[in-house]
Amino acid sequence: MTATLRIGFIPLVDAAALIIAVDKGFAAAEGLEVELVREVSWSNVRDKLNIGLFDAAHLLAPVAIASSLGLGHVKVPIVAPFSLGINGNAITVSPALLAALMEEIDGDRFDPLATAKALAKVVAKRRKAGADPLTFGMTFPFSTHNYQLRFWMAAAGVDPDEDVRLVVLPPPYMVDSLANGHVDAFCVGAPWNSVAVDLGIGHILHFVSDILVRAAEKVLAVRQIWGDKHPDVVAALVRAAVKGTEFIEETANLAETSHILAQPERIGVDAEVIQRTLTGRLKISPDGTFRESARYLLVGREGAGRPEPVQAAWLYAQMVRWGQTALSAEALKTAMAVFRPDLYDAALGHSGDGQANTPFRAFAGPAFDPADLSGYLSSFEVGRRAQ
Repeated sequence: MTATLRIGFIPLVDAAALIIAVDKGFAAAEGLEVELVREVSWSNVRDKLNIGLFDAAHLLAPVAIASSLGLGHVKVPIVAPFSLGINGNAITVSPALLAALMEEIDGDRFDPLATAKALAKVVAKRRKAGADPLTFGMTFPFSTHNYQLRFWMAAAGVDPDEDVRLVVLPPPYMVDSLANGHVDAFCVGAPWNSVAVDLGIGHILHFVSDILVRAAEKVLAVRQIWGDKHPDVVAALVRAAVKGTEFIEETANLAETSHILAQPERIGVDAEVIQRTLTGRLKISPDGTFRESARYLLVGREGAGRPEPVQAAWLYAQMVRWGQTALSAEALKTAMAVFRPDLYDAALGHSGDGQANTPFRAFAGPAFDPADLSGYLSSFEVGRRAQ
């Protein structure tokens, strides 16, 4: 089998499995000739995938769901046979906002509930003083970054639609927007949080793993109709991506992996910054303070590559919570069907027996049960659906 593919990606470290699969020859070994096309915005990636200019894409997990449901754009069913990244995002704030939060905080600096409560106090002070609302950057309306920011703020009663401003920015533009004072903070994937810290203009407030223990971030996405026509190609692409993650997770390959990803046509930042991301040891402040987390970004460990439908269910629940769509059993079924562990298992020759969804855990709120989304959503005081 020989197949020629065009695959779109955004310059983020969680595109690593695809980049390494291509640049180390794992895709070629599977009979795939792949052209990786670097894009700037998620709307570009989505649109080119949907109309067939891309055969596959490095895609935000919620965008795959939204496309399948026809939210925010035309309806194009998408399937995700491979998860490119678990976690990997962070919330970065300006020095001024960090100072304001630390002045109000009561508790552990790394406790997201403590910082959310501090944010609520800062928001109240600014309102009383007649100051403009704080502005937070996120990458797309249907993005994990949007939902993670909202989940964090709302846990302390901050209404993200009334008390602050959320604006959409492509990931590579986040740093300049913070430097220019256009935003006070942002949530984005690696390496752009670290770039802001290295430039002395930002402080990493939280890793997303502080907020959600295990959050599906990016997926390998293909149009369902294309995947149905080319099952062998999809399987080969999954196998190549798995080989890419295996290479990445080998400690001996860390320097080479970082160098490959650092190339201008790939991510285009210093290899040392990428290496920090892959090891989970990040500088969080310009003063040189480091923080380490083995869960900062998972690209292969802990079964990260196998799609988990419960993650799709949680993302769909956020769409309902924040008024992007209505709750329906049929839509939930469609959302969960985007994540295809069966295709992953078939590609690798796994039976799938004994494979269970990892329980979804967050720092606040009730336990998540996709079988009772109405009960879950009604427990929140802040949210468009709850009002």
